[in-house]
Amino acid sequence: MAVMKLKDVYPLYLNNRAAQPNADLAVTDKFTGEVAFRTALATPEIISEAIAGAARAAEPMARLASFERRDILAHCVTRFQERFDELAYALCVEAGKPIADSEGEVGRLIDTFRIAAEEATRNYGEVQPLDISARARGYMGMWKRVPIGPCSFISPFNFPLNLAAHKIAPAIAIGCPFVMKPASLTPLGAIIMGEVLAECDILPEGAFSILPASRAGADLFTTDDRLKLLSFTGSPDVGWDLKARAGKKKVVLELGGNAAVVVDKDADLDHALARIIFGGYYQSGQSCIHVQRVIIHEDIYDRFRDMLAAKVRTLKSGDPKLRDTFIGPMISVNEARRLKGWIDDAVAAGATLLAGGGCEGNMLEAALLEDVPHDTDLVREEAFGPVVILSKFSDWRAALAEVNDSKFGLQAGLFTRDIHKVLEAWDHLDVGGIVVNDVSSYRVDNMPYGGVKDSGLGREGVRFAMEDMSEIRNLVIRRS
Repeated sequence: MAVMKLKDVYPLYLNNRAAQPNADLAVTDKFTGEVAFRTALATPEIISEAIAGAARAAEPMARLASFERRDILAHCVTRFQERFDELAYALCVEAGKPIADSEGEVGRLIDTFRIAAEEATRNYGEVQPLDISARARGYMGMWKRVPIGPCSFISPFNFPLNLAAHKIAPAIAIGCPFVMKPASLTPLGAIIMGEVLAECDILPEGAFSILPASRAGADLFTTDDRLKLLSFTGSPDVGWDLKARAGKKKVVLELGGNAAVVVDKDADLDHALARIIFGGYYQSGQSCIHVQRVIIHEDIYDRFRDMLAAKVRTLKSGDPKLRDTFIGPMISVNEARRLKGWIDDAVAAGATLLAGGGCEGNMLEAALLEDVPHDTDLVREEAFGPVVILSKFSDWRAALAEVNDSKFGLQAGLFTRDIHKVLEAWDHLDVGGIVVNDVSSYRVDNMPYGGVKDSGLGREGVRFAMEDMSEIRNLVIRRS
């Protein structure tokens, strides 16, 4: 790809306007480790000012017509298309995401805003008959959805464009002002979104603020009572702590997972191989729904294990700016060392390392293991890196039980041609979503997405996020 030039310093966005109170946040190129650019860092005073602006903007945002909200989102779609290469390159640098994956995420950013533009004019309510008994004769009811008010968004480093988009776009579509804290490791995508939104003069002052902030200085995003909803995507430990401190506001959490994929004996193994390699190792496995556990029928286990191991050994790692790179760096040296330690602990406990596992700096080789003891971190916790573990099954219900044997419940994948097994899994798997003949990592941006157990609360996907960002307001009319 052609090397682009990022600016040396970027602003934050406070109440719709760029502001440069400082340049205190240094953001590194995750492959080279060098400082790539700097951004402004919001102080608690700036965050409080942004929340006050969002509170003032609540009424004028709610008054925007559906077509006005649609047009704002359509403008964003056009500008993101025009800035496609810039967005992809910035993502490749700040996240260390291979350029092909970065371009894919820009495409999903555009999809998400396009879906939101369509949904902005579909905020339907319902007419409800109330004459269910004699005492209600002559009464009729109807309800509509109204914006919940100022929202607080905290987005993670691993999909800094699309996961921010899944908060920003629905908020605009339903008419909620917001303050957003992007991940300090990867703030640039959200800042560029702020730059594009600032071009929309129709947005009332205070409609949005994009505020990189330190974790220590960002408590107001969670605790301030002027905010009516907190939407957080990130680690379970942080998410549940935020919920405990959020007070009366509604809370939506999209947290972690250690997703399982079941490969039955009738599966198309070539197809399953390609999809599991993608799901397990794309963007170095740093995805909540990356394939972590693969449960394979005993009749095909040896053959499929060998297919996987041979393919993993061919995956090219290195500079994410090169188009043939598949495995880029992990987000930090500490994260690579943590996961390398988990691999070593599993091997020491009796697991067999089939491929990979080497580590240099924040570059961790794609790893594949089998016979991993069930009490190890690689089985029980979220790896969040390029590691896949294998196990075998003989009974379908036992395989489903193994999928459920987790404190997480985000998504699962099934490779089978048996519709009865699919329906049984749909009934019994304790997860937010099941993907058949594909991997747990598959997501389309209009579908309901989220988990159960330690994987979170609520659902994303534009329409479903709009429901969380709104309240039902009922109207009862006595006609006689």
